[in-house]
Amino acid sequence: MHDPIDNDIEEHPLRYKENEIDETEISGILSTHFNTASETPTPGVRSKKLSFPDSDATPAPDYGISPDKESMELTPLSGDDSMNEKHGLKQQTDDVEEDSPYEVVRHSVSNKDDPSMYSLTFRVWLLGIIFTGVLSFVNQFFFYRQNQLSLGGSVVQLLAFPAGYVLSRVLPTRKFTTFGWVWTLNPGPFNIKEHVLISIFATASSGSPYAIDVVTIKKIWYKSDLGFVASLLFILTSQIMGYSFAGLARKFLVYPAAMIWPASLISVTLFRTFHEIQDFGGKMSRTKMFWICFIGSFLWYFVPNFLIPALSYIALLCYMAPNNVIANQLGDSYNGLGILNFTLDWSTISSNMGSPIAYPWAMACNLFAGFVVVMWIITPIGYYSNTWGTGNMPIYTAHLYRTNGSAYDIHEIMTPDQHLDEAKYAEYGPVRMSFQFAISYGIGFAAIMTLLVYIGLHYGPEIYQQLRQSRSINEDVHLKLMRNYEEVPHWWYIVLFVITFATSIAICEIYHMMPWYWVVVATIVPLVFTIPIGIIQAVSNQQPGLNVITEFIIGYGMPGNPIANVTFKVYGYITMTQALNLVSDLKLGHYMKIPPRNMFVVQLAGTILASFIELGVAYWLMNTVANICTPEGYPFTCISANTFYSASVLWGLIGPGKLFGTSSPYHPVLYLFFVGAVLPVPV
Repeated sequence: MHDPIDNDIEEHPLRYKENEIDETEISGILSTHFNTASETPTPGVRSKKLSFPDSDATPAPDYGISPDKESMELTPLSGDDSMNEKHGLKQQTDDVEEDSPYEVVRHSVSNKDDPSMYSLTFRVWLLGIIFTGVLSFVNQFFFYRQNQLSLGGSVVQLLAFPAGYVLSRVLPTRKFTTFGWVWTLNPGPFNIKEHVLISIFATASSGSPYAIDVVTIKKIWYKSDLGFVASLLFILTSQIMGYSFAGLARKFLVYPAAMIWPASLISVTLFRTFHEIQDFGGKMSRTKMFWICFIGSFLWYFVPNFLIPALSYIALLCYMAPNNVIANQLGDSYNGLGILNFTLDWSTISSNMGSPIAYPWAMACNLFAGFVVVMWIITPIGYYSNTWGTGNMPIYTAHLYRTNGSAYDIHEIMTPDQHLDEAKYAEYGPVRMSFQFAISYGIGFAAIMTLLVYIGLHYGPEIYQQLRQSRSINEDVHLKLMRNYEEVPHWWYIVLFVITFATSIAICEIYHMMPWYWVVVATIVPLVFTIPIGIIQAVSNQQPGLNVITEFIIGYGMPGNPIANVTFKVYGYITMTQALNLVSDLKLGHYMKIPPRNMFVVQLAGTILASFIELGVAYWLMNTVANICTPEGYPFTCISANTFYSASVLWGLIGPGKLFGTSSPYHPVLYLFFVGAVLPVPV
């Protein structure tokens, strides 16, 4: 189901989620490589109760890189030395090896480091630029297609390993001197720190930026091209401003051991599997299996997408009753509900929610059950009972309509400066949306409240405890090891913020996107919410979507201005989301002992390079594809941009006051806020 509330997450997985890895595979890695017990939590998989320091914790084996090092018994240490002595846990370097107090971290992250290991090398720059270019091009190209194929961080992790190994064998080892700096193309064997930096370089901003949605709807629907240079500055400021909040939040979200970030542990496990298991034995290695699957899936991709397109959608109901309207509405997967619909096209399967393999079985079943209830039960009942007068519209669409079922032409109700003309709106009539589109907003309202209440009930004490611990920052072994490297000073992030903030105001004022004082208000949102939402994500691996809050704020603050609405959402909500993505990467670098200044360089370089490529691809497609973002332009139907455009009309041009006011037929949808808040409360 295409949920407009969570559109920014569903359609831009790389923007709002970290590296996606098959958790079943990771579980196998942990059980075989680390010999974990069955009751040990799997890294990256959210459980109801996280592991915290406990005097009865199971001793963890030594997971150091050196294969000759004997395992040593580990006892979780308290940050208070007197308390350790009281319980007989005083650290003795001769008998006890220091490690993380959290079992889930001990099973995934090494408590050793080699500060002499090189990291930011020529290979990192070469492979980082190549993978950034490939991912940015592919993801932006498919962003405009009906089936959105997305390449994630796991692809870079898997491909960078053999690529780095090959470069270490073929590049010359000759040393060069440039301005007194000695460097070489090949410093030696390809190591794990290079591997991590390449992955972060390529995935820092390789997904389609949210700001490109604004660029697209301005050019295609609102017929007011922002221009390449202004669009580039808009994208860069919205992306890079997140670095400022990420860097300034390190004390609370990165340094404390209590900030676990389960999703980062999955990547840590995969990196260590590549570099710390040298002998795969006679059986097939995971790398070999990956290449077999990669080549097979690459070749098969052309069959349903070019040779036999019918394999993408096998609609049994439509085949059984091709002339029956109801059967086609229920069975069609493109314009219908997809009942009894099958596909042999992996890009179709993973186009909306990402790879289903990455979801735990219980979560996948929960998602499917929710889909069935909303799409196959509630939607047909609401549609065929003509709820809200939607019976004369398509059963499944994000397009907007008039009360008579004809397409809604926004140019009939706008002033020349693209604001709402109240007189024309009263004459033309109110906007209407399909039942499925409207109920999706309601489900989104309920989901936000449910998530917040559920996390508060089940993780409230843990979050409060970890917030207190983050203020004192009792140094664990990983933070102590990171003291060997120069930290990025705060003023670097402050300078970035000043530059991006000033540029944002200039862009919004010069190109009439939003008044400067609303830029200030939009900036307050990530300033307030980055740390509390980051703590929730670091503990529960769940990030509450606050986009609806920004839409309500600007919708009531500047009704009738659609471009201001989406611009405010970009700077208010997406800046925070980008900051948390960067914080997750910083925690990954913290676990892998990557020099912080090298992390800063590759994150910034990857974001800037990706922004150029993505905007270039967007303008190329918008200027060359006929009828792009329309049904006639299939497969370039811009399903994400269509939903984003509809949201700009509903929340910006029309405004929530008219859309959900007491005189609107959609007013009851607001009550789902209260329903969502009550659902997680135990009875």
